[in-house]
Amino acid sequence: QDGPQRKKRKSEVGEVDKQLDILAIGTAVGSILLYSTVKGELQSKLDGGHDSRVNCVRWHQDSCCLYSCSDDKHIVEWNTQTCKVKCKWKGDNSSVTCLCISPDGKMLLSAGRTIKLWDLETKEVYRHFTGHATSVSSLMFTTVKPMNESKPFDGITGLYFLSGAIHDRLLSVWYIRSDRKEKNAVMSFTVTDEPTFVDLTVSEVKEEPVKLAVVCRDGQLHLFEHILNGYCKKPLTPNSTIQIATPGNDGDSTPKPVPILAAAFCKDKQSLLLVYGNTLQPIIEKVSLNTTESHICLVRDVQKVLSLKTDAALTKVKTPVVNSDTKVLVPGIPGHSTSVKTPASGKEKKKNKRKPGETEESIEERLGALDIDVSKVKTSGGLPQTDSFAVLLVQGLESNDAEILNKVLNTKKDHIVKNTVARMPIHAVIPLLHELTKRLQGNPYSASLMVRWLKSVFTLHASYLSTLPDLIPQLGMLYQLMESRVKTLQKLSRLHGRLFILVTQVAASQRVQDVPEVNQTAKLVYEDDSSEEEGSDDEMIADKDSDENWDEDEEKEEQSGEQDMSVEKEVNGDSDLEPENESEEE
Repeated sequence: QDGPQRKKRKSEVGEVDKQLDILAIGTAVGSILLYSTVKGELQSKLDGGHDSRVNCVRWHQDSCCLYSCSDDKHIVEWNTQTCKVKCKWKGDNSSVTCLCISPDGKMLLSAGRTIKLWDLETKEVYRHFTGHATSVSSLMFTTVKPMNESKPFDGITGLYFLSGAIHDRLLSVWYIRSDRKEKNAVMSFTVTDEPTFVDLTVSEVKEEPVKLAVVCRDGQLHLFEHILNGYCKKPLTPNSTIQIATPGNDGDSTPKPVPILAAAFCKDKQSLLLVYGNTLQPIIEKVSLNTTESHICLVRDVQKVLSLKTDAALTKVKTPVVNSDTKVLVPGIPGHSTSVKTPASGKEKKKNKRKPGETEESIEERLGALDIDVSKVKTSGGLPQTDSFAVLLVQGLESNDAEILNKVLNTKKDHIVKNTVARMPIHAVIPLLHELTKRLQGNPYSASLMVRWLKSVFTLHASYLSTLPDLIPQLGMLYQLMESRVKTLQKLSRLHGRLFILVTQVAASQRVQDVPEVNQTAKLVYEDDSSEEEGSDDEMIADKDSDENWDEDEEKEEQSGEQDMSVEKEVNGDSDLEPENESEEE
């Protein structure tokens, strides 16, 4: 800091005591900025404490003292008057993400994943707690005094504190005991999504319940009210849930959810400050609490506030003044060949209004003028295509039109069923299941068709259905139907098996009876009485018979010649010629 600024700082000692106007901002580079909200300017900068991004900054009750933690695993105690580090110590083996100072100012809670309670005088760990599986994002004390007032109070023993972590839908409550035995949470609060903002009313009297407001990432606000009096095994559900939605009057009839960004209790503990809408331009509203209703939906019209207005002076584009006679052609369909007609004179003015006698051109004629093949535009067959099936199905479910539903649900093609279910919006899944359940109770033919749709719905929308808290009561009728249908399946399967065996046996026995008796007498008998030579001669004769080029007369001569030759060979004893040699001689 420069000299004159330091003098100015000293002259404002009265204001500095309260420190209500100083905002401490941790940065990603490791420095901390002190910003004066009254002056609207940066007052000082704290450097040299952290090497990595600052995750959390907490003011001590002593206004000149500030605590910060970082990804560099350290906790730093700062003196904001001298802008120097008072003390620095290692807070965890991984990054420290959250801090909270005890009501009496003598203890400090720090958390990465595990939670530690530090004694600020000695900078030693006083207690260890199990913590969460992910990085802790919020820490705060829920009580100022212990519930058991018989024992003397040392400032910390007997107090409860709350912690929440990223990607964790449970907020845990921890109890600081006199002994070190118990390290686990004593109770937990369950919410619908990861908590992004938590506020509570501190319980000052024994019988006073703690009121807790938790804003989740899904834009809902959950309110809890519970008296902290020891261990509670079951996670506590919210007493009331608040959502904000648009009325959905103009243009779009469906109301849209408006996310709640933050919520804080007022001093009277009976009303809430809600911050909702757009992060660039949030709306802050005071709402009185009514926890008798379990679900409250506030209707707020925030469309006008959300629309960002652009200044006309910023744009350099000039919009030309278009005359009513001018015809503008827009680029669009390829092959668009329309002759551009220039206005002949100012006298001829084209009137848009039709004369009473003229008829309006049909769409087919218009498309013909644009050189579009009309046959391509028309869908083949009377049935609409798959992309419009989903639209038809939603329309039928909303209007409860039996004709439309029959047309869609009686489809037998599996790929059409699958595509339709995949393209239908999420909000129509439960009404479709109810409709399918109703139709399953009918005749077996329609039930067999409905099972295809059920299969597609359960396979494609299983992740959505598993998130619904009241899924089991909604599907109760379907479960009963399936159980009653499947109950007789085992008996029928056994009966089917037995009947199948009987029928096959009867059929087999009939087949055996129908087969005619086989005649055992041989149709052809061959007796081998001749010698080998004759056999070979016969083979040769057979070979020659098969040749188509020989005449019958020549064959007879050959046969007689062969017989003479065989007789001569037998007489001469020259019969050891091979068949091949015999054929060569021939």
